[in-house]
Amino acid sequence: MKEKCSKYEALFTFSSEDDLRKHLEECEDCRAEEAKLEKVSALIQEVKPLYLAKRKTSAKLKIACAAFAILLSGTILGVINFNTDISDTLRYGQTLSVEDYGFPVDSYGFIMVD
Repeated sequence: MKEKCSKYEALFTFSSEDDLRKHLEECEDCRAEEAKLEKVSALIQEVKPLYLAKRKTSAKLKIACAAFAILLSGTILGVINFNTDISDTLRYGQTLSVEDYGFPVDSYGFIMVD
C-alpha cells in the first residue's frame, strides 16, 4: 500500500511557486489537497463582499453610538455645571449657600456691602 504524501503544506508554505508546481505535476495526493484549497478559496471570495458590507455597517453603528455618547455626556455635564445646586449636592452632599462660603450676609441672605 502506498503512503500518502505529506509534503504539500511544507512546499506551499516555504518553497517557491515553481517547486510547488513541479511537485503537483508528479503527486496525486498533493493535487487533491490543491483542489480542496482552491474550493475553499473560491468560497471565501464568494462571501467576501457580504462580509465587508457587514463590517461597514457595524463601523457606522459604532461611530454613531460614540457620537451619541459624546453628545449626551456633554449635555449632561453642561447642565450640571450651569446648575450649581446640583453640582454642590453631588460634590458636598448638600447645597452650599453664601453663608457656607463665609461671606457676610444681611437678613435676606444677600451679601452685605458697606
